[in-house]
Amino acid sequence: MTDRTDDIERTVIAILARQAVRDAADLVPEDQLEALGIDSMGLVETIFAVEETFDVSVPFNANAPEAGGMDLTTVGSVVEAVRGLVSSKAA
Repeated sequence: MTDRTDDIERTVIAILARQAVRDAADLVPEDQLEALGIDSMGLVETIFAVEETFDVSVPFNANAPEAGGMDLTTVGSVVEAVRGLVSSKAA
């Protein structure tokens, strides 16, 4: 894992922790966003924060969350989705 990847993971976890009102150190990749208390509105706010922080566009439709082609259900899946977006942007 590169330092940049570590930065992405730390930053995404910090965003999710703020949204869940929890300590980032308490979040693990297997945590379900729903179990953390991040509802659909919280997910939208998380997506806005990710887009602003990483200057990427997350393909997400609040009316059809599964239609964006990204798994945004767990901490780990959100981290991987952001890594992919950042990687695509850099290519």
